[in-house]
Amino acid sequence: MGTDVSTHDILREVFGYNAFRGPQEAIVKHVCAGGDALVLMPTGGGKSLCYQIPAIARQRMGHGIAIVVSPLIALMHDQVGALHEAGVEAAFLNSSLNGEEAYAVEQRLRRGDITLLYAAPERVTTPRFLAQLDALHAQGQLSLFAIDEAHCVSQWGHDFRPEYRALTVLHERYAGVPRLALTATADALTRADIVERLQLEDAQQFVSSFDRPNIRYTIVEKKDASLQLLRFIQREHTGAYGQDSGIVYCQSRRRVEEVAKLLCDAGIAALPYHAGLDGAVRQHHQNRFLREEGLVMVATIAFGMGIDKPDVRFVAHLDMPKNIEGYYQETGRAGRDGQAAHAWMAYGLNDVVNQRRMIDESPAAEDFKQAMRGKLDALLALAEATDCRRVRLLRYFGENYHPQSQDCGETPLTSMGAPVYVCGNCDNCLQPPEIWDGTQAARMLLSTIYRVHQQSGMSFGAGHLMDILRGKSTEKVQQYGHQTLSTFGIGAHFTEVQLRGVLRQLIAIGALGVDAQAFSTLYLTEASRAVLKGDVTVRLRASVSTPAERKAKRGSSAPAKPAPVALDAQGQQRYAALKAWRGEVAKAHNLPAYVIFHDATLGAIAQAGPDSLEALQGIAGIGAKKLEAYGQEVLRVVNHA
Repeated sequence: MGTDVSTHDILREVFGYNAFRGPQEAIVKHVCAGGDALVLMPTGGGKSLCYQIPAIARQRMGHGIAIVVSPLIALMHDQVGALHEAGVEAAFLNSSLNGEEAYAVEQRLRRGDITLLYAAPERVTTPRFLAQLDALHAQGQLSLFAIDEAHCVSQWGHDFRPEYRALTVLHERYAGVPRLALTATADALTRADIVERLQLEDAQQFVSSFDRPNIRYTIVEKKDASLQLLRFIQREHTGAYGQDSGIVYCQSRRRVEEVAKLLCDAGIAALPYHAGLDGAVRQHHQNRFLREEGLVMVATIAFGMGIDKPDVRFVAHLDMPKNIEGYYQETGRAGRDGQAAHAWMAYGLNDVVNQRRMIDESPAAEDFKQAMRGKLDALLALAEATDCRRVRLLRYFGENYHPQSQDCGETPLTSMGAPVYVCGNCDNCLQPPEIWDGTQAARMLLSTIYRVHQQSGMSFGAGHLMDILRGKSTEKVQQYGHQTLSTFGIGAHFTEVQLRGVLRQLIAIGALGVDAQAFSTLYLTEASRAVLKGDVTVRLRASVSTPAERKAKRGSSAPAKPAPVALDAQGQQRYAALKAWRGEVAKAHNLPAYVIFHDATLGAIAQAGPDSLEALQGIAGIGAKKLEAYGQEVLRVVNHA
């Protein structure tokens, strides 16, 4: 059995890269040596290579086949296709195969003709599949288990899947086979749960920075969310290079359909995706999104996990996600190629109320609800923040932010003397908001709630409370005699937008409760007392309400259009010709274009203008198999552009 296998050679010859990124090399060495590992690496950080290279290396060392547990059929298909393009024997077993096709894969598995086999967790734990693994293990031909999207095992995670719990059988049954669990998103609670559920107590943990410096974070106050979204896409993601690819998340199926139609009517190519659509339609829409440029997918959170499309330029949320992990995971689908991308969210009072209500109405145990409230609170704090959003986001995952380039600066806090880091790529850092003290308005609102309940013995919703405070004698106000309250009209100088902002923050800090059973009415909590006494300061961003102010605030906040490398006029021609050629090849192979070559690789080819296979060989992303398969065609395209 050979042991002299160079992972650097595999990286260069198979995948076409000269150096590992970040902790990849340490992870690869650890797993190749037979160690267990838990890998937390942000989307686009190169997680796949962390198990693909050890799988190839360990097979060359005589250890046999690697099993990759993945929950997604589409991702399996594309990853296996990408490995085939790189010259690696790979296959998948899932419900998309008929009986004959599945049997053929099982025969290859028995013969050891496969380097990596992808399978869904529910298939891996079936008696039939375990019997096949038993046979391989008895022959010493199980090289490793890679468990992708490992956060799915945790009830504290944002995408819990019960079938992942059964994967403990891998440790119990094949204790000597190294296991590698990978995820892009897990806070401390979820991380601990992954370790316990998958029995990875002795595994080495590799935690990369969660920072995605190329993503610009923007959170706007929700007014007319659909119109705000349309303007955002038209202003910042439609231009001379055409329409950018993007994902828009909505909470309901009906909203998905409405928004997709709105965008299409405005001339923006958009597709709906939700669980209510026929499976074939969903698959068709997903395939189109992966294979075509300039499409916007409007979807519920049923869409997205494992989507490996590198050129998604924006992710927009029209409704607040359930928690900060979901937000991070979903926004992380933008800019996987490292080019400028945008995470945009419209956020309002109803989002806060709805998310609180969903937690309270859930049949889950109280400790679970409490954990979910904590996760939601972290997202509310991010949305309400007037300081750097990136600092807050990273702090949630236990990471202290430090600028990575001279473009980022720091401003000392005069009151504390500690440095405050400014990321230079979120709305609060680019255009620091005007802040106003909402403490007085907060105390007025809480006083109104107290007096209303004292007089009527009832709780009311936000709109009615604001009407009382602003002195609006509506039919409902008169019906309950609330125009006689001492707080009636004392807040007439506050706008409705300002008061909604105050209510959002009071709910966010727990100084107001939401009664889910009583039409989302508001009630005082223990934490209300400190605000009423003036012990808590409520500081909010000044609302931008007039067209002139909106224009002034808008500025030039759009991320730069993606450009893999700087190209002269001739280089641009070569790049365009290479993209057209790549599109034809991808279509013929029924694969997304990026599986053939990434944009960065095409950009490097266009810039270099190679005239020989030797010149082409050194370009990142061109391994030996791709050089053999496409080298001459690439040279032809370059020379005729």
